[in-house]
Amino acid sequence: MGKMVNKRDVATNRVVTRDELNDFVRPRHRGVLLTRRSDGWPQSSLVTMGLDDDGRILVSSYPERAKIANIGRDPRASVVVMSDEFNGEWVQVDGAAEVISLPDALDGLCDYFRVISGEHPDWDEYREAMTRQGKCLIRFTIERWSPVAKGGFPARLVDDV
Repeated sequence: MGKMVNKRDVATNRVVTRDELNDFVRPRHRGVLLTRRSDGWPQSSLVTMGLDDDGRILVSSYPERAKIANIGRDPRASVVVMSDEFNGEWVQVDGAAEVISLPDALDGLCDYFRVISGEHPDWDEYREAMTRQGKCLIRFTIERWSPVAKGGFPARLVDDV
């Protein structure tokens, strides 16, 4: 009986340097932030995220969110950075998260917008909106990371062609 799948459908794991990790994360803006509840169990939050010039992940949030309380109690966190396609590559990064509140968060919130969407047409208007909404910023410092992974079939099922 012959093999069953094409090489492009095989699961992969690529070990990457920090520069390669930054290059992988920078264009991706969808992730899952994992923090720890008070009982130690994980709490997941789907987030929009961006990588700043210092290689930190930025997330905009609200002070009332569970992830904010969790980070205040225990800064250890993880982020799963996903590709736009469900079956695309992804990576898990682990590190320390900090919450920055208003008004100190305003510059970081501008950085957050910039790394995701580029320049805003009116930064004063954006700052006013962030203040009016009572936003805060999560700044996540990457300490370690997994290989960049892609799901798929095991290599043993690849056609020899």
